[in-house]
Parts: sequence; C-alpha cells; structure tokens
Amino acid sequence: MSRVLLVEDEALIRTELERVMTRHGHEVVAVADVAAARDAVPEDFDVVVTDLRLPGESGDQLLDEAARVPVILMTAHGSVSSAVDAMKRGAADYLTKPFDPDELLLIIGRLVERRRLERENAALRQQVEGQWRVEGMVGSSAPMREVADRIRKVAPTDATVLVLGESGTGKELVARAIHRQSSRAARAFVPVNCASIPEGLIESELFGHERGAFTGAVSRSGGLVAAAHEGTLFLDEIGELPAHAQARLLRVLQEREVRRVGAERARPVDVRVVSATHRDLPAMVEAGAFREDLYFRLRVLEIELPPLRERGDDVHELAAELLREATGRLGRGALDFDDSARAALGTHEWPGNVRELRNAIERAVILHESGPVTAELLGLQRRSSVRPSALPSLEDPSLEGYLKAFVLEHEETMSEKELAEALGISRKSLWERRARLGIPRGHADR
Repeated sequence: MSRVLLVEDEALIRTELERVMTRHGHEVVAVADVAAARDAVPEDFDVVVTDLRLPGESGDQLLDEAARVPVILMTAHGSVSSAVDAMKRGAADYLTKPFDPDELLLIIGRLVERRRLERENAALRQQVEGQWRVEGMVGSSAPMREVADRIRKVAPTDATVLVLGESGTGKELVARAIHRQSSRAARAFVPVNCASIPEGLIESELFGHERGAFTGAVSRSGGLVAAAHEGTLFLDEIGELPAHAQARLLRVLQEREVRRVGAERARPVDVRVVSATHRDLPAMVEAGAFREDLYFRLRVLEIELPPLRERGDDVHELAAELLREATGRLGRGALDFDDSARAALGTHEWPGNVRELRNAIERAVILHESGPVTAELLGLQRRSSVRPSALPSLEDPSLEGYLKAFVLEHEETMSEKELAEALGISRKSLWERRARLGIPRGHADR
C-alpha cells in the first residue's frame, strides 16, 4: 500500500480526492495547507499531491520539504506557467483543474511503480558488483572471506543482522555493504550511534515526537526510524540503548510500526534494522541489562568481525590501501613503508583495530618529510588491551552498574580516552556518566 500526502485547501475537493484514493488502496493523509503538510513530514510518504495556490505558503514549497518523494501539483488554468516552472525545479507532474480523478490515480500508480523499479535496478547493480567482492572492504584472509560470504547471503533478504566485533573493526562498513547489496539500496541508509545520544533524548531522536510532547518540542519530528522508511537503519552500540527505548524498538520490529513520543496512534514503517556492538549481549541479557526478546529479534543472523590481530597479512594489504588514501587526501606524493614499518605493522597487537591503523598511517603521512615511511613515524606504542568482553560479577546487574564496575576496576591503569574506547562511548559521555553515578576520577588520566 502506498502512502499519499494530499494538500488541498478546498474542503469538498479534498474530501472527494481522499475518498477516491482510499477506495483504490492508497493510505491518505489529507491537510489544508503547507504548514500542516510540513507537520505530517512529507518524506514519510510515497507521493505528495498538492494544490499550487494555498493559503499562506504556495504548494511548490513542498518540493524542498519532500526531498526524494515525487510531488504532483494541481493547478488552475491561470497558473499553468507556474506549474511548469515548478516541474523544472523537480516536480514529478501536474494536473490542470478540473481534472478526472482517474487521471490522478494513473499518475500516482506510475510514480509508485517507477520508484519501485529504480530501487530494484539499483539493487541488482549492487548485487552484480558485489558478486566477487564487497565494496570498501580490504582483506583476503579466511575470516574476512567468511564475512564477505555472509554479507552476500543475507543482504538480499530483509532479515535483521547483528554485527559483532571489537571497537574499530569496521562494523558500520559491514552494515553499509549489506544495505548496498539489498533491494533497499536506492533508499536511505541511516546510521545511529546509540552511545552518542543523551539518554533523555534517544526516544525522541529515534522515534520522533509530536509538537509540545516535552519542553523544547516546538515542532513535530519524524525521527530517525521514519527517516529510514524503506531503507536501512543501522544502530551502532546497540548495547547502550536504555530499557525504555529497547521496548519501543521491539515494537518497531514486531509490529512494523512506530509511535512518536506524545502521539496517540502508531504509524506503519518499513525499515530493515542492522545493529552492532562490541559488548557480550548474552551476558547482558543474563544480567538483566538487555531485553532477551529484543536480542533474539536483532540476531536473526550474526556476522562477527575478527580483530585485526587475527587477520594475518590483511594488515599489510590494509596499510597499503590506507596509505594511498591518506596521501591522496593530504595532497602528498606516493609513499611506501620501509622494513622497520612493515615489521611494526605485523607485530603490533592493534587494540584499536582498523581505526587505530588508519590513525597511525595518517599521523605518519602528516609528519613525513622524505624517504619511505618508518616505524618511528607510525608512532605505535604498546597499549592496554583490556576490553569489556564479558560482564564482571555485579551487585548491581544493570548497564550502569556494569559501567561503574568496569571503570572502577580499570581506571588506575587506563586513561579516560582508553576507558571510553573500551566501553564504546565518547569521553564526554564517560564524563557525564561519572558525574551522574558519582564515580570519582582515578589517577590514570594522562
């Protein structure tokens, strides 16, 4: 069923057109002006049908509001030239009043079908391109071949995918590869880092809110789930999602609908969810810090990314590719590694994985003056490899109890930056949680 936003100020015409479109299987939201259309969030619809001349703002203002959604303009004889101008700005079609409603239905059907075919063609192209490789992923080790094989198998489906792996292993890259090889490739890929959104705002950011739902909600927001309609929603650091947001996400997955904060009714949504974490979610479920029913909904299929230290010679292949990227981005000539750098690349434990490798190479290119890149330029230092791979024994089996226990256990040997990276949160988030939970600062903040 396609969703149509109808904008018409004349009540009789609006009622009749809504009746006709509903009778032919379309879900219609009918409003009288651009302000109300804007509140309805045009990008949530498949087609927008609007009169050109409306009280207040003209209907062609919705061309910008609707983004990629096709807009059909309705116009009187005297404003045909304005409609033509609007088509030059991106309108999909226009009708001159009075018109036969069947003509409008034909145009809507044609636009919906065209968008469906465009998405399918784009997906087919991506599948052909991805048959022999996964775009953006470098490495030919056995673990990475297995990852690529799993991506190719799961991408054409709508199954939820849980991507596992340490911080910096490239979990978002896997999610983007799944999206590009799916039938949703022509629609939005919406990445969300659950650890970077304050707990009090995460429901509003993800699921949207009504105007006046809380202090500061001066207008309606569709939310990031709605923004990913017919596309892919990537929820990174899913283990950071608070319990109240976990319940709402479960409803999205079970009922295929989303209810904005402050709204009375839910709205249908078609979104594929790919999530990722470096946490031990089964242990968090056991400790009561993560919903078991949501966990099983998210992990229809798992893809586990190996840490860089377990990928053998991939580190040298990756380093060469990242060196080419860095020199091009920074406007430097071609460079290569000397023997000392190659040895350092092969023996370093890479606690920060691919992200650490990328940063080390960018540092080397910035500091480089002449000759090949040396181990000294890479600046690799032995760092603590402590990672929160499993939940410690806790008196408080909550996510915050786990965070507090981990920080207190390791803050004497790890810096604030290392603690934040190990927990998969920002330093600002770690500081805020210290303040809220009353965790004193240790002596390793160097």
